[in-house]
Amino acid sequence: MSVNKLSVREKIAYGLGDTGCNFVWQTVMLFLAYFYTDVYGLSPAHMGTMFLLVRFIDAVTDPLMGSIVDRTQSKYGRYRPYLLWMAIPFGVACMLAFYTPDFGATGKIVYAYASYIFLTLMYTAINVPYCAMANALSNDSTERTSLQSYRFALSTAGGLVVATVALPLVDVVGKGDLQKGYLGAMATMGAIAIILFFVSFANTKERYVPEAEEKQSVWADLKLLMSNNQWRVLFILNVILLTAAVLKGATTMYYVNAVMKRPDLATLFMIAGMVAAIIGALISAPVFGKYNKPTVYRALIVVSGTISMLMYLIDPSNVAMIFAVSIILALVQTATTPILWSMMSDVVDYEKTRSNRSLGGMVFSTNLFAIKLGIALGGAAVGWILALSGYVGGAETQSAEAMNAINLLYTVVPGVMFASLAVLMLFYKLDTQKLTQIKALLELDAKKTSNKAEPAHNAQLS
Repeated sequence: MSVNKLSVREKIAYGLGDTGCNFVWQTVMLFLAYFYTDVYGLSPAHMGTMFLLVRFIDAVTDPLMGSIVDRTQSKYGRYRPYLLWMAIPFGVACMLAFYTPDFGATGKIVYAYASYIFLTLMYTAINVPYCAMANALSNDSTERTSLQSYRFALSTAGGLVVATVALPLVDVVGKGDLQKGYLGAMATMGAIAIILFFVSFANTKERYVPEAEEKQSVWADLKLLMSNNQWRVLFILNVILLTAAVLKGATTMYYVNAVMKRPDLATLFMIAGMVAAIIGALISAPVFGKYNKPTVYRALIVVSGTISMLMYLIDPSNVAMIFAVSIILALVQTATTPILWSMMSDVVDYEKTRSNRSLGGMVFSTNLFAIKLGIALGGAAVGWILALSGYVGGAETQSAEAMNAINLLYTVVPGVMFASLAVLMLFYKLDTQKLTQIKALLELDAKKTSNKAEPAHNAQLS
């Protein structure tokens, strides 16, 4: 199991898979709620209920998909074939979710639920194996951090394209017909995503696929993982992190419109943040890759939390300062993301030495559920807090209480939550020294397996 240094081409190819995911995911995050209420004709109550109920479905389907992936054997590998098998269904699901059928009120509700659940299932079916595939591409922790840097730079670039191109594409395709425009625009996004998945599949190679293991139930694997204290740390961290990130992200438009009173800067504000995020992802491995991951993550998350809290003190009319601090925050925060995902890969290796089970699919699927849970909690909290503060949608002016609530949701509240993660990370013990020991154990185990296989092979030849 010697280290195979990945080429830049393969890192880019792997990252393009997440560009494909983000072409659809970012489209859903930015536009699906508005589409359902203002184009499709769904009531906000039905939309909110639907989004929440689907999270309960994820609680079952995410670990189930992880278990299926961990048991997959094919000529293409364990994880990589899903990029080939699920690309077209995933792209089609995106188009179907943005289609407005000519049904009655009940029929439209049923179609909305069915198409959104289908989209969520297809996202899980392709994203779980995609995330777990990093472990099969390289067995080196530092190299995986570099791989994740490319991934999140290209993923954010995909989000930037969506934020810049999607709405103009709706206008061009629809020519005033929003239902037709959204369907055409999202069909285009889905088609591009399919191509990117095929490119990722064709230009990557699984080198470290574990041997077939003794079969046991999904529940047994899940219980095994829940007894892993390092997995528990990252699961809780992802819930808190994404709750805080969504609190901040979901209030961005409110902050620009109501607090800064500069709706004309909204698009530029988001684009500036995304460009900074791309830079943050790219510098993560070269600048921080050689240092101890838990230590670096703690330092960076405290810095990002502090910056976020300090934004509360900036005069909203000081546009230049707000832009500057937001760009720095996006850069620092995104630099932590490749490190975090590399640590998830380390947990997979740790579990292998702990229980002799290769649970890459299960580790990543459960953490993806933690991310989705955080997104749901953050989104719900924004709505509840805005309602309690007296925010009035569409009003030209808001009360002082509402504007202060928005300011706190965008700055102090997520900042405190980000900084608190440093305390949680004190319980994460997979540092450089421990990872070196884990790697040595895995190499020894692989050598023993190889030696056992050789006599059997020789016997067949004799």
